[in-house]
Amino acid sequence: MRVALLTREFPPHVYGGAGVHVDYLSRELRSLVELSVHCLGEPRPGAVAHSEQDVRLPGANPALRIFAANLEMAAVTGEAELLHSHTWYANLAGHVGGLLHGVPHVLTAHSLEPRRPWKEEQLGGGYRLSSWAEQTAYSGAAAVIAVSHAMRDDVLDCYPFLDASSVHVVHNGIDTSLYHPVAETDVLARVGIDAARPYVVFVGRITRQKGVAHLVRAAARFDPDAQILLLAGAPDTPEIAAEMASAVASLQASRDGVVWVQEMLPREDILQALTHATVFCCPSIYEPQGIVNLEAMACETAVVASAVGGIPEVVANGETGLLVPYTPDDPETFERTFAAAVNELLGDPARAATMGRAGRERAISAFDWSAIAHQTLAVYDSVR
Repeated sequence: MRVALLTREFPPHVYGGAGVHVDYLSRELRSLVELSVHCLGEPRPGAVAHSEQDVRLPGANPALRIFAANLEMAAVTGEAELLHSHTWYANLAGHVGGLLHGVPHVLTAHSLEPRRPWKEEQLGGGYRLSSWAEQTAYSGAAAVIAVSHAMRDDVLDCYPFLDASSVHVVHNGIDTSLYHPVAETDVLARVGIDAARPYVVFVGRITRQKGVAHLVRAAARFDPDAQILLLAGAPDTPEIAAEMASAVASLQASRDGVVWVQEMLPREDILQALTHATVFCCPSIYEPQGIVNLEAMACETAVVASAVGGIPEVVANGETGLLVPYTPDDPETFERTFAAAVNELLGDPARAATMGRAGRERAISAFDWSAIAHQTLAVYDSVR
């Protein structure tokens, strides 16, 4: 079977969970199908790149430039027998390409535009375009893959016109040969973390979705003996970047040991940050699954996370970490409860270590990429 995988992100330019998913899924699929990958951006090995910087649309809203790249993708995928798109950044290519070439279009739901209204801050009127592209693609898709059961429920809630039998669950996975505990601590020393002291860590983009602002406010209540390592970059907007800078400065003024690394670190560096932390924090307010929790678990680190979306399908509450209920209209209670959960594990490092070991065992047994690729292939076979 000839399959074209359509995506915005592809290594080395990966900044979110969808990009991680495409990276590892494509590695496994290459042994199962005749695969081509089409991505946005500049040329790179392993994929055909389509530039978002369309010279025919100078100064245009970014969504329009992405649409232009999507049309180019659709035009050049005529040899594929199936198109598989990831996120709204490539959904239109899958939809138009499927119509143009008369082949099935399968899409993976990593997030949903109706569940992310804050994206209007970033895209302006482009948010209405991205929402239209997503809905249109879902309306014509031969099958939809949701990355969690919670995500499947969201898909059917947002797009009730879908036949429920066409919406399948295939979880995100983790390569535990790449994500694993490491002994080295030189990166920690370089960024200013004392490996002899306990610390909590966050890894993620600065966006409303990831709940970083909640975490910074909660951190004011963390055990003062603990350090706080924020690996947080790629802000959605200058306004969000300014808010984050102000919040972190305030936190640093109130306690020591607060380290904020704004550049996106390579995986080898992140492994150190995850491995030696007592607790990994995931305060997301929306998370279809949350690959980053799997990455922390694979490094044998206990997780404290918000109980939203697909996170409870990954983090086993009381076994591999602690889950904190999130209520949008009561952020103060969430932040206070989140801090209490973090302090519970900081105060019992032996329990945190036990949760970390259980987390790696769960990552290995339940989220292997090879099995996920075969489940994806079964979805392909169901629509041919």
